[in-house]
Amino acid sequence: MIPWRVGKVRTVYDLGERLVIVASDRLSAYDSILPTPIPDKGRVLTALSAYWFGTLAAAQPHHLISTELPPAFRSEPDLRGRTMLCRKAERIDVECVVRGYLTGAGWREYREHGTLNGRPLPEGLHDGSRLDPPAFTPTTKAEQGHDEPIAHLGGIVGDELAHALERRSLALYEEAHGVAVARGLVLADTKFEFGFVDGVLTLIDELLSPDSSRYWDRAEFEAGRLVSFDKQYVRDWLDRSGWNHDPPAPALPEDIVQATRARYLEAARRFLGADWTP
Repeated sequence: MIPWRVGKVRTVYDLGERLVIVASDRLSAYDSILPTPIPDKGRVLTALSAYWFGTLAAAQPHHLISTELPPAFRSEPDLRGRTMLCRKAERIDVECVVRGYLTGAGWREYREHGTLNGRPLPEGLHDGSRLDPPAFTPTTKAEQGHDEPIAHLGGIVGDELAHALERRSLALYEEAHGVAVARGLVLADTKFEFGFVDGVLTLIDELLSPDSSRYWDRAEFEAGRLVSFDKQYVRDWLDRSGWNHDPPAPALPEDIVQATRARYLEAARRFLGADWTP
């Protein structure tokens, strides 16, 4: 079948009123697709998204119908475990980012300006400081280049929808954070996407995967260390490599590939069970 849309990580096929979303092993960082895939990453993303769609009360309504391989794709066995059959939605072109802890781009903004998404924060915070309450920091959804912070979402989508997106995003984060803590992980931050299905605000795209979220080991966090189970491990290596973040991105060494794969698998097993395999 001919793809309808090819993204950095996912390929989307249009079946009329339904979409098939296929998660690849590609990894993106700093707005570039890395030349080295992470084996089984796409299966981890699909399995975790399905888990969260089916677990969180705040996820309803969502677009996922099934993760079974659709009949038209059964001649491609490598796609097994990578596909989501979804309702087609009218996408809202906003990344609904929720930060429960100060880190990443939020930490960089705080160091430079003492703010988060343009709003002042107390002095004396550090990388990993908990934000109470969590902060809703939406961004643009750029097809190319950087996503940019949105200071006033209502000016883009209208105040009523902006409030609905914020309420739903914060509810999702709070519920997921509680589940993660019980599984020995800290959900530092994440992003959600929404659209309209038959006029109803609906959760779409992937959900709470190590690609779209930061997960830290809870025991290490409580000991004062930030140990990531997400693609931050790759970002850290890229920073050490001397790459200036301009395309093309460098290839990953085999030890970094395997260590990243192990982190993704561990994140999945914390939620799906120690015996889960891709």
